Amino acid sequence: MPLKNFQYEAIMRDYNQKQFLHKHEQDEHIRLAEEKIPRLGEIRREIASLGLKKARFVLGAGQEEDFDLEAAIGVLADERKTLLLKNGFPADYLELHYDCPICKDTGYIEGEKCACFRKAAVDLLYTQSNIRDILERENFEHFSFQYYSSEFTDSSNGLTALDAAHQAYDKSWDFIDSFGEEFNNLMIYGDTGVGKTYLTHCIAKELLDRSFFVLYFSAFDLFDLLSKNTFQKDVQSADMASFIYDCDLLIIDDLGTELTNSFVSSQLFCCINERIMNKKATIISTNLTMEDFLDTYSERIFSRVSSNYTMIKLIGNDIRIQKRLLGGK
Repeated sequence: MPLKNFQYEAIMRDYNQKQFLHKHEQDEHIRLAEEKIPRLGEIRREIASLGLKKARFVLGAGQEEDFDLEAAIGVLADERKTLLLKNGFPADYLELHYDCPICKDTGYIEGEKCACFRKAAVDLLYTQSNIRDILERENFEHFSFQYYSSEFTDSSNGLTALDAAHQAYDKSWDFIDSFGEEFNNLMIYGDTGVGKTYLTHCIAKELLDRSFFVLYFSAFDLFDLLSKNTFQKDVQSADMASFIYDCDLLIIDDLGTELTNSFVSSQLFCCINERIMNKKATIISTNLTMEDFLDTYSERIFSRVSSNYTMIKLIGNDIRIQKRLLGGK
C-alpha cells in the first residue's frame, strides 16, 4: 500500500539522518586514528593521489605510465589494516558503517524498496496508530474462543455466543483479506466486555503489518480532538484531524460513551459520510443496541451506517470478569 507523502518524507528524513550520523562517526574515527598513527593520513592522501594519477592517464592529460590502480590501492589498504590492528583498532575502523549494509541506508536497492524500508514503514504506521503497545498483547495470535459459551444464546436470532464469535472472526478476516481491493466498513456491537475492542485491535494489527495507515481513537478522544480543531485552531489538532479523514482505516472505539450533543452528532456524520464518499474504511465499536444507536444519534447517521457497514454482533458473559475468576489467565 503506498504511503502518504508525509509518511514517506518522514522515513526518508530518518535515512538522511542515519547517513549524516555515520559519516560524522567515520570522520571522527579517521581523526582519532590519524592522530595516533600519522602514517594513516599519508596512506589516505596517497590513495587519493593514485586515483588522480589514473584519471589523468585515462584522459590523456599527463605523461604518467599506466599502472594497476586496484593493485596499488590494495597494497596501501593492507598496510593500513596492519597498522590499525597493531595499534588496537578494528580492521574496519576507518570504513563507513551502515544500519543496513544491503541498501547502505538509502532505503532502495536498484530502484526497489529495501526490506529495511518496509520495516521502517510498518514501524511508523504502528507508532501513528495510537495502539502500538496494545497490539503486542491483543492480536489474532492470542485470540481465543474459550470465553464464548455454547450455552449462552441470543434470543433474537438463536445464535450461541460461540457461534457469534466464530461469525465475527470469519467476517473480520474477510474484511482484512479484501482490504484495499473492496470497500467495506464494520460495526461491531454488543454488551460490555464481550471482546469488541479486542477484535478491532486484532484487525488493526493485521492491516498495519500489511503497511496500511490505521488510526485508532476512543470516541471521547476523537471528539475531543475534533473539538480542539474546530474551536481552538490548534495546529497539531489540525494535522491529526486531516489524518482522520485520510487514513486507510479509522477505528472509533466505544461510540456512545462520549457526551453526545449536536456538535458530536454533526462531527460524527461528517466523519462517517466523508469517509464513505472517499471509500475510506471505518470500524465502529459500541455497547449500544441498534435501537439505542438510532435514539442517540440522528436518523441520517443511522441510515449511513446501516446501509454501508457490515454488522457484527458479539454476545456472552463479560470476558474481563471471566479472566479474573480464572486468576487473570
